Amino acid sequence: MFASIGRYVNYLFSEVGGAAEMIRSCVFWLTRSRFEWGQAVEQSVTIGVDSFGVTALTSLFTGMVLALQAGNTIGNIFGDPIFVGTIVTFSLIRELGPVLTSVVVSGRAGAAVTAQIGTMAVTEQIDALYTLGTNPIRYLVLPRMTGFIFTLPILTLFSNLFGILGGYLVAVYALGVPGEVYLTDITSYMGVRDFMHGFIKTFAFAFMIGTVCCYKGISTRGGAEGVGKSTTGAVVTTIVLILVLDYFLTAILTAFGI
Repeated sequence: MFASIGRYVNYLFSEVGGAAEMIRSCVFWLTRSRFEWGQAVEQSVTIGVDSFGVTALTSLFTGMVLALQAGNTIGNIFGDPIFVGTIVTFSLIRELGPVLTSVVVSGRAGAAVTAQIGTMAVTEQIDALYTLGTNPIRYLVLPRMTGFIFTLPILTLFSNLFGILGGYLVAVYALGVPGEVYLTDITSYMGVRDFMHGFIKTFAFAFMIGTVCCYKGISTRGGAEGVGKSTTGAVVTTIVLILVLDYFLTAILTAFGI
């Protein structure tokens, strides 16, 4: 048992060290060479287009479920579904919007990035880049990480809007809450600080997703089976880290009054 724990700890430190070295290399190439803007824009568009539909649909029904649960619960207690708009909006803007969007993007675009880079690794295309004098970190990893950082905050904004829309539909047409009351609940209690609380999280989530997925891809070994393992490992790792990071980011932002 202790031997297994020792191997796992060694593997964990090896993975963290490898990811840290990749980040160091990204910073080096970001400051020492011409940035691949074309690749970054292409990856941003790909990540955004691939993930928009599923993130919008997820957030729409999340907002609908929040409104339905909040309305029924509050209605049973107070006799009237009050503050449904406030509950839905605060839940989405501060927590569920960034977290659910990040989870969906990691499962959709993150998996695709890992599989793409992993396939290049096992077919020796990355070695070919070295032979041609092109650094794969600069050409492959940096544009994709930038794509995640550019795209995830925008996707989160749209997800929040769709979630609020879903809550509006349920509140107005299922619970009988006047639309003006729902919107007033949002504008009366929601502030810039609440918006920034969730928005700041998206950049940390995006950086983490890009780091994990790119590292898992570029370190892939073992042919097609290795690509599958790397893709699965990247998705599972990012989902777990999103939830872990969310707690610590919430604690830090709350401590700073955000």
